[in-house]
Amino acid sequence: MLRLFVRLARRPLLPAVRLWRRNIQLRVVAATLLISLSVVLALGFVVIAQVSKGLLDAKEEAAQSQAAGGFAVAQEKANTPATVDGPDATDNKVGRDASTWMNSLVKQLASGGQTAFEVVALGAGTGEQPQPGAQGVRGARASGNVDPTASVPLSLRRAVNHATGTFKTFSEIRYTSGADQKEPEPALVVGKRLTDINGDPYDLYYLFPLTQEEESLNLVKSTIATAGLFVVVLLSGIAWLVVRQVVSPVRMAAGIAERLSAGRLQERMKVTGEDDIARLGEAFNKMAQNLQNKIQQLEELSRMQRRFVSDVSHELRTPLTTVRMAADVIHDARVDFDPVTARSAELLAGQLDRFESLLADLLEISRFDAGAAALEAEPIDLREVVRRVIDGAEPLAEHKGTRIRVLGDSQPVIAEADSRRVERVLRNLVVNAVEHGEGRDVVVRLASAGGAVAVAVRDYGVGLKPGEATRVFNRFWRADPARARTTGGTGLGLSIAVEDARLHGGWLQAWGEPGGGSQFRLTLPRTADEPLRGSPIPLEPEDSRANRARAAADAAAASDSAAERQTADAGDRSPIPPRSPVAGAMSVPADPTALPGNGARVVARPAEQAQQEDRADGR
Repeated sequence: MLRLFVRLARRPLLPAVRLWRRNIQLRVVAATLLISLSVVLALGFVVIAQVSKGLLDAKEEAAQSQAAGGFAVAQEKANTPATVDGPDATDNKVGRDASTWMNSLVKQLASGGQTAFEVVALGAGTGEQPQPGAQGVRGARASGNVDPTASVPLSLRRAVNHATGTFKTFSEIRYTSGADQKEPEPALVVGKRLTDINGDPYDLYYLFPLTQEEESLNLVKSTIATAGLFVVVLLSGIAWLVVRQVVSPVRMAAGIAERLSAGRLQERMKVTGEDDIARLGEAFNKMAQNLQNKIQQLEELSRMQRRFVSDVSHELRTPLTTVRMAADVIHDARVDFDPVTARSAELLAGQLDRFESLLADLLEISRFDAGAAALEAEPIDLREVVRRVIDGAEPLAEHKGTRIRVLGDSQPVIAEADSRRVERVLRNLVVNAVEHGEGRDVVVRLASAGGAVAVAVRDYGVGLKPGEATRVFNRFWRADPARARTTGGTGLGLSIAVEDARLHGGWLQAWGEPGGGSQFRLTLPRTADEPLRGSPIPLEPEDSRANRARAAADAAAASDSAAERQTADAGDRSPIPPRSPVAGAMSVPADPTALPGNGARVVARPAEQAQQEDRADGR
């Protein structure tokens, strides 16, 4: 379920992932966007931190200066001598108690701020346990509807109550409830312990709102964000334009290269300017021109070679016919010649036979090269084709002392194929197997499975060396150059056989091991134009050295396991006997090369066939 969920979740993302992998311009622009965004964010944080620090430092300096002056004025008023008369009677001590004097002081100090600051006076120990014997100011007094106890942090009050000097901290100014209640605003609070007119201590605090500084900082933030966004978009656009100048010629070159590979050799890049991209375009065009010239030369040479082979093959048929007639007359009259002349007549007839075969093969090769080979497919039974091939190869097999055995012919093996071409392929494989089989048996195996039929020809002769299984189908290639062709082969048989197999849409493959023989397998589709998915016969035979070694190892392991089980059963007192194997059952190892692609079909050898092959291996 988890795998299914992941697959369903990834399916909508596949187009985006494919676009990301294939578009280098998109990746470069995305990388530029991310890098520039990171730089702008880092720069913005640094600038905002510096501006915020500068604003707060300036505010603290101005606030401390303003608060120091207020503290001095308040203490001076508390220390003023008492007078009876005077124009400023509100500041006199006579007829006033400490509470009235404190209310008047807060109003006078706050009147000079003009909303630049607020003043709060708290009695000594306000918010804490009252000190024993303390007299003087009690309660809290504030200007501008400020809530004194909520606006002055408890930590600052404790610091002012327990030490001398001026203390400051950042807090919020909170206002009392009312119709025009204001929202809390950040502020810098500066406080100090003073004495009133009676000499009793009290705490005086100045609250400086940071509204203007906050507005200035917000303006800086919005400016940096707007400018940063503009810079990121601008850099992305610049990266897009710059990368496009480089990527567009590369894309053009890739498209032209694809068209060149498709055979449109006249395609060229458009070159403008004298920069590196222009030099790349000129070099690409020069390469394409040289490639076109070379391909045209090779095509012309190939046409000339095919025409030469075809013309020579046709032109030689007329004189060859005349020579053949004369050679037949001489060959028929060889009994009247002396032994040397008679032998020469026989050699002449044999070489003329080989010459005719060579001409026929050359004509067939020229048809394949020219694409003029036609397939005349019809339903045929491959067993009949194999019988005709074996009947034709019997004289050579008797001469070599070789026996040809056929396996898998109990059931019809029907396929749509060209009987003449299939017979030519099988004749070539059987004759080669007899010639290189060193007098040992040759096994022809037929099988069909799914949509494929196969014929395998197995010999136990000299075999093939590593790497020769692919070279054996080259024209005029011979495994042993010093080996004489006793049957007059031309060296083109396997090449023609491969072309015949390809014309059917089938396979012709070879396997071999030095001294262990070889096996050639022809696989054809059961129905014409049907693609092959595998072969019903494994390419490597079951009696190869590797398979025999694996079978021996498996048998040894099985015998060891059986011995261990017998030992364990001997010491087991269980009354239940072990289950005996089913009579006639036979273990068949799975062969993964039987049908590659869509499963495997295990081809088991019958018991009689296995005994016959074992006897053949042992003789």
